Amino acid sequence: MSDYFNHNYPTISDLKQRAKKRIPKFAFDYLEGGCMDEIGIQRNRNDINAVKLRSELLKPFNGSDLNVTLFGHTYSAPFGVAPIGLQGLMWPKAPEILAKSAAEKNIPYILSTVSSSSLERIAEVSQGKAWFQLYNPTDPSIRSDLLKRIKAAQYPVLVVTVDVPTFGYRPRDIRNGLAMPPKMTLSNIVQMLTCPRWLMETAIAGKPQMETLVKYMPKDMPTDELAAFMNKTVMGRVDIEGLKPLRDMWQGPLVIKGLINEDDVAHAISLGADGVIISNHGARQLDASESAISPLHSIYKKYGDKIKIFMDSGLRSGTNIVSALASGAEFTFLGRPFVYGVGALGQQGGVHTINALTLQITQIMNQLGCEKIADLPNFLVK
Repeated sequence: MSDYFNHNYPTISDLKQRAKKRIPKFAFDYLEGGCMDEIGIQRNRNDINAVKLRSELLKPFNGSDLNVTLFGHTYSAPFGVAPIGLQGLMWPKAPEILAKSAAEKNIPYILSTVSSSSLERIAEVSQGKAWFQLYNPTDPSIRSDLLKRIKAAQYPVLVVTVDVPTFGYRPRDIRNGLAMPPKMTLSNIVQMLTCPRWLMETAIAGKPQMETLVKYMPKDMPTDELAAFMNKTVMGRVDIEGLKPLRDMWQGPLVIKGLINEDDVAHAISLGADGVIISNHGARQLDASESAISPLHSIYKKYGDKIKIFMDSGLRSGTNIVSALASGAEFTFLGRPFVYGVGALGQQGGVHTINALTLQITQIMNQLGCEKIADLPNFLVK
């Protein structure tokens, strides 16, 4: 299946259109929605689309190499799968599908703390290649136990998300009464019935829940109390002091996710972090946030030789990925496009999406005359 490519869906937009028809509205809204008026989502897209690149056509060119080495492992493409919560709500077994696909295609998959598959299961299906994304628990006993499980499962990289000090005010989810598992309202039931493949796959897979966190939840906890439990126990504010114990307890590569300004990157460097993901959480937390691409080049110029700089938020194509790399990211991560892929094509969706993005990046690099990913900043129109 590694070479699977469906010619009916050559773009992420094609996958999105098909996925929207196959996923119940309340679940698709969770994937697609942003904070407040969703202006930040469009700002992410506008700013990344505004990046311009310049070709060098008459110099000798020996072909392009998409490989990138991170933390001692050489990946086959300069992008990976970003952590996405509640993936199994949007498409049954989505975390397992994407983790398997990523391992097969040799790119990193980051498992979310609030995923619908357990960290032990994803370590197994990814052959130990997946990274783990942690919301730093406010409960020390849960934090300690989670880290023990992550180490036991031999995750190579820990990604700590710091940009969720509060639950995002997301009108779509409020209107839909989103819960995990989904509430059986009349509206939601009707939406499920209009998506028979999703319904059948969900029946086989079982009701989605946050498998990694199940052992820490009170038994028979009502779904309307889940948000309060998460906010109190798992997703508290994380400052530099809160990160220090994690740095002490985790001996492997540590990546801080959700930074958007130079001061925070400087703090991450002082902490001894190995990488940062420049991100505004896909514009799901602060509608007025600047885009992730906006500060990227200045952060790269100032700190690129001191820490690994990655980026997510707003990337939807090979062109977007190359634009981010040219702006200074060493590597990129995408979330929504991979769920579109699985929602559209099921088991084949992960590999198809990876192959489509890889083909796009290869064409762009050949057109630019760029042989190596690290050389892409030379092609940025400043």
